[in-house]
Amino acid sequence: MTGRTWEYEGYDPEQERLRESLCTLGNGYFATRGALPECAADDVHYPGTYAAGCYNRLTSEVAGRRVENEDMVNLPNWLPLRFRLPGQAWLTPDVVDVLDHRLVLHMASGLLERRTRYDLGAGRVLGVRQLRLVHMADPHLAALRTEFTAEGFTGELEVEAAVDGEVTNSGVARYRDLDGRHLTHVHTGTAEADVVWLRCRTRTSDIRIGMAARTTAGVPVVARHTERGVVQRMRLELSAGGQATVDKTVALHTSHDPAISDPLHAAVDRVSRAPGFDDLLETHLTAWDQLWRRADLDVPAEAGGILRLHLFHVLQTLSPHTADLDVGVPARGLHGEAYRGHVFWDELFVLPYLNLHFPEVSRALLRYRHRRLEEACSAARAIGRRGALYPWQSGSDGREETQRLHLNPRSGRWLPDHSRLQHHVGSAIAYNVWQYCESSGDTEFRDTKAAEMLLQIARFWADSATWDEDLGRHRIKGVMGPDEYHDAYPGAPEPGLDDNAYTNVTAAWVLTRTLELLQSLPEPRRRELMERTGLDGGELEQWEDVSRTLHVPFHEGVISQFEGYGDLTELDWDGYRKRYDDIRRLDRILEAEGDTVNRYQASKQADVLMLGYLFSPAELRSLFERLGYRLDDGTWRRTVDHYLARTSHGSTLSGLVHGWVLARARRAEAWTFCQEALRGDIADLQGGTTGEGIHLGAMAGTLDLVQRGLTGLETRQGALWLDPVPLPELSSYGFAIRYQGHWGVQLRLEREQLEVTVPPSDGAPIDILLPDRAVSLQPGETGRLTLPG
Repeated sequence: MTGRTWEYEGYDPEQERLRESLCTLGNGYFATRGALPECAADDVHYPGTYAAGCYNRLTSEVAGRRVENEDMVNLPNWLPLRFRLPGQAWLTPDVVDVLDHRLVLHMASGLLERRTRYDLGAGRVLGVRQLRLVHMADPHLAALRTEFTAEGFTGELEVEAAVDGEVTNSGVARYRDLDGRHLTHVHTGTAEADVVWLRCRTRTSDIRIGMAARTTAGVPVVARHTERGVVQRMRLELSAGGQATVDKTVALHTSHDPAISDPLHAAVDRVSRAPGFDDLLETHLTAWDQLWRRADLDVPAEAGGILRLHLFHVLQTLSPHTADLDVGVPARGLHGEAYRGHVFWDELFVLPYLNLHFPEVSRALLRYRHRRLEEACSAARAIGRRGALYPWQSGSDGREETQRLHLNPRSGRWLPDHSRLQHHVGSAIAYNVWQYCESSGDTEFRDTKAAEMLLQIARFWADSATWDEDLGRHRIKGVMGPDEYHDAYPGAPEPGLDDNAYTNVTAAWVLTRTLELLQSLPEPRRRELMERTGLDGGELEQWEDVSRTLHVPFHEGVISQFEGYGDLTELDWDGYRKRYDDIRRLDRILEAEGDTVNRYQASKQADVLMLGYLFSPAELRSLFERLGYRLDDGTWRRTVDHYLARTSHGSTLSGLVHGWVLARARRAEAWTFCQEALRGDIADLQGGTTGEGIHLGAMAGTLDLVQRGLTGLETRQGALWLDPVPLPELSSYGFAIRYQGHWGVQLRLEREQLEVTVPPSDGAPIDILLPDRAVSLQPGETGRLTLPG
């Protein structure tokens, strides 16, 4: 690894799926895994291609029940390009000796370079060098250049390039009992001598897909059509030491695309007009250069290289092209089929970074939620509530996509899945809406779509709260928190927990912020909104009351994760660590033993401590004061210690949150958790899951850890608030942000000095608030601020 490349040496079948995920190339519209083009999908290789928002729904028989799942569809495979000496087997690293093999992901340029030397025997070696791109300027194009070099022989090489429609969703082993054949009506054809095409559609969502490929090699190319694909054959004459080049350019369109009448016609037309590889590369490099100028982080040493890899994958999943799409934040990127490509709450960890670099992308992702507001309101009505109940897992149309059953690979048992009770996803959406408006200054969005979403989410929370005469407080019952291990009380006949602290505090925050927003709206707009939604003064009084009286449980001087948490049994953590190499998925371990994690004070990931991730210490204290509780430093410190000792970190988000919280508390162990967050995917700490798709929230969260966590950066009340944390392991770093119309505001921290530069423009000055002072910087000014000791 260098600051600008990510490299793998040697061929290792056991690591191939991991490498394919981390070498995925994409442009926000579609992405293709970093699989070797000569290798078909099997237990080692998985060459998946996915388009943002392209879903299909199928029904399968599981454990004697019919189960419906919606999946992000694995599209026709455009990669295949295989080669061999005449009359011999096709060459792959699984059947022929490999002398050298190297993969280099060029992050600065969005290129995947591959070099392999195949041993053909008798002193003959075939060198293969490939350059691959998924075009960042034209989101519908991809290209593959393959250079063959003969070492120690002269002769003919047979080459086949293909577009393969015989693909299924089979990239996740635990889903393989489910129906994964999403494509139907596969047809192929030839448009020109070197251009072939494939069209198909999804089985139930009826999304039409058109893919066209142009292959050039300086020799005749002959097309052969198979039942579900098309192959282009050519014969290359190789001389000893000489080189032959094959260029393959592909165009992809779907019926979701605007301004086209037919995906197939659009794909054939686009690939026919596309320039050659060298010209495509030039415009691709320009587009990536522009992205890096807007988003790059300057962080030294190994951490900087990993952060740049994380940023690279965020930009490939959510690029400026995403702003033109109706899509959300897929939790595993466009990099694989884990979580079926669904949208969870991961935008909570992604949008804070995008807000300050690509606010147009954040706006589009929030519009995905707004377009599904009506469906969320229908979901609330279905359980007898007012307002909006957003789904824990979302896909194409906003209905709840959370599965009813999930498989425990340890026990082989299919178990009930109650995670749809994680209603706190609504608070995450509200938080993202608020943060976007604060950082972008987008008053049009704030006063229209943002206000509509906040109002309905607040309404749901107020209607979910029930008054408890004995406590003299409102309660929210029958939910799940972010922890996910706990979905019921021990022995309870029904799932759900009462008064999850994270849920109740964030619900109070939503109600408070929504009341503020309604008060600040222009009077005509406020009247219009209240008339459309039936909101009246009595309901607003209820919101005010609930926002001040929601119950937050405590036990032994710490915040309880939920009511009754302190009564649960303590787990023998040391014993389980001795018995098992990895206890991150403690829930699966206990279930396989015939036990349940519901009995224990044990969490999968940060739950209560998420409050310290979302809110600064001052804001969190203020929230608790509004609720009538005193949250002093000692109580929070005891709370942090309590859950640090009782969390297994079964999610990549957990280390990130703990690192953030500990850094803000200026605790020495913060860097240990920060490192875990940085290494989560590259070291595959979750035990094989990265090969099924990256963890986008954790990757974006590490970027935001540097951007907001360590700087204490907040965007509120029309100002930039900064309270830097002196983390010895990361004492020098810099980045640029886009803030309320100012492009490229530079921030750099060098130990005790903070430097802020506002680029020249005709914009307003930026107010900057530090703990001990306030400064105002005009466009074109640089402020050098010595931090308090």
